[in-house]
Amino acid sequence: MNLFSYGFFDYKYNIEGYHGEDYNGPYRIVYLVSCLVIALLLAILLRKMKKENIKKTLKYIGIGMVALYIIKTTWESYWDIKTGRGFNFYLLPFDTCSILMWASLAAGFGKGKISESGECWLITLGFTGGLANAIFIQGLKYYPFWTFGAFYSMFWHFVMVFLSWWLVISKYTKLNFKSILYAFACHFVFSTPVFIINGIKHYDFMLYETAGGIPLIEDLVKPLANNHQYALVTIIMVFVYLAIDAVLVLLYMGVQKLLSLKKGEEKC
Repeated sequence: MNLFSYGFFDYKYNIEGYHGEDYNGPYRIVYLVSCLVIALLLAILLRKMKKENIKKTLKYIGIGMVALYIIKTTWESYWDIKTGRGFNFYLLPFDTCSILMWASLAAGFGKGKISESGECWLITLGFTGGLANAIFIQGLKYYPFWTFGAFYSMFWHFVMVFLSWWLVISKYTKLNFKSILYAFACHFVFSTPVFIINGIKHYDFMLYETAGGIPLIEDLVKPLANNHQYALVTIIMVFVYLAIDAVLVLLYMGVQKLLSLKKGEEKC
């Protein structure tokens, strides 16, 4: 399809002839490279921003992402209902990447442990979700590159990658062993309604019932999921999220230790 052969705000079911070509084509690579390079450059350029201004920015980002989510969900729901498909419950903010909104608000408006929990989630599990979706940008499976639907997905995950790098590079947040618990606490709090909804409707929010797309883990839990042993899969996934959180915090601490040793050697 020609890049401009459709309108920017065309809905996926109104774009005839598109079957995810941009996901399998060069635009996916263009987005991935642009996302990582721009996020890194922006984080470096803003690394010396005053802490109080970073705090304000986190507030604005949290509010902005909530507004963007409402706009996109309203737009998509309008077309779903208009075309007779009804409301799509998978648009509800219960997927892992939706925590970006709540973690940013917690980091921006919260104080003490609440603020730290939001920051730690953004650096660890937020980065993981943002990077995974930057590599496998799901929006392009349903929308061509030059559309609002695709840009929403691309921008959302760009913000996740940028915030994680910015908080680290600016030294606004310094991780330690406690950070593992803070990040996981944030994740677990916002998982609570997901446990309830999945238990009733089995929507598989946050991949708690199938681990869909997670290398190795998906194959590991597939027999359990096929036998509808969703509670066991959920328990496994809880530990998977905790493990990812811990690995990133320990990696951060290891890098910081190496850098401090290098500085010590240079002084000698």
